[in-house]
Amino acid sequence: MPIKIRAKKFESLVVQALEELPAFFKDRLQNIEVLIADWPTEEELEEASLEPDELLLGLYQGIPLTERTSDYSLVLPDTITLYRECITEVCDTPEEIMREVQQTVKHEMAHYFGISDERLQELGAY
Repeated sequence: MPIKIRAKKFESLVVQALEELPAFFKDRLQNIEVLIADWPTEEELEEASLEPDELLLGLYQGIPLTERTSDYSLVLPDTITLYRECITEVCDTPEEIMREVQQTVKHEMAHYFGISDERLQELGAY
């Protein structure tokens, strides 16, 4: 049975996951914002090619580093959104929530660095 977690506790898990990223990656983060929402919107589900009954744990929106050119300036920050209620739906313990937050942050950061879902699968990342 899924457990509930307070918004502040979830936020602290996200901050912890970001702080635990290797320095190599943290030093290269530019113009990116990490957000937390309870649930994805219909538009976000559509963007992720998911049906309304499928769970979306996180979503990267923006221009990956590998696609940025010298013209990249004065643009709104890329975003990574983690969906609190979706993550807790797939977890049964606080430890599972912590691991899922860490995995989702890493997964969405991989997209920021230009790594596709297909390449993540090839690498055995999920």
